[in-house]
Amino acid sequence: MSKLTLSMVVKNESHRYLRKALLQHRDWIDEAVIIDDGSTDDTSEICEELLSGIPLQLIRNPESRFANEVQLRKQQWEATVQTNPEWILNLDGDELLEDQFANQVRDLLSHCEQDAIYFRLYDMWSETSYRDDAYWSAHHYYRPFLIRYKPDLPYLWKETPQHCGRFPATINHFSYLCHPARIKHFGWAKPEDRIEKYERYMRLDPNAQYGWKEQYDSILDEHPNLVTWEE
Repeated sequence: MSKLTLSMVVKNESHRYLRKALLQHRDWIDEAVIIDDGSTDDTSEICEELLSGIPLQLIRNPESRFANEVQLRKQQWEATVQTNPEWILNLDGDELLEDQFANQVRDLLSHCEQDAIYFRLYDMWSETSYRDDAYWSAHHYYRPFLIRYKPDLPYLWKETPQHCGRFPATINHFSYLCHPARIKHFGWAKPEDRIEKYERYMRLDPNAQYGWKEQYDSILDEHPNLVTWEE
């Protein structure tokens, strides 16, 4: 049976979606590597509680490294590969795979001939709706979230302090399949989260050197186009 390692970066997730995410994941992962990036709440304790009985490598950063995201993602990657993973599932604490995936994952990994599995991510703008417009269309494309680790490869990164990718750029050359299970991303679902993220981008990338200025500005749009999520 292929070993599946959950790799995750979290920060101050106590009152957000981490509990729901970990309860969903724990039934079908074999191991977890979590970077707590400077939380000031009980995020780390939640991880230890909800992943009890599962091998867990929990690293606590005393201060957040997100201002230079590529260094944070490299830290996450190095900690993960040190556990000798076979498959790595890279999700954030506010991302949840559809329930159907739990019944498919073991058979999928056992018989998968490709080295990466791509999914569509939906940016939820509420608990029940996702955003769909020119600025928010991630769900129209498949992206890598689950990869087979190849220890003999040199792994190179997109060396940017923001929007560097959650995996090394090397994995973009892996053979892949597109899976129909969808990922709900709740990072934008609450108005206070949107404001906080907008202010963070304005602080870390005020000239949109690494992102898209119009998309940054659209975060605070009061009347975005929303589509009801259907199971």
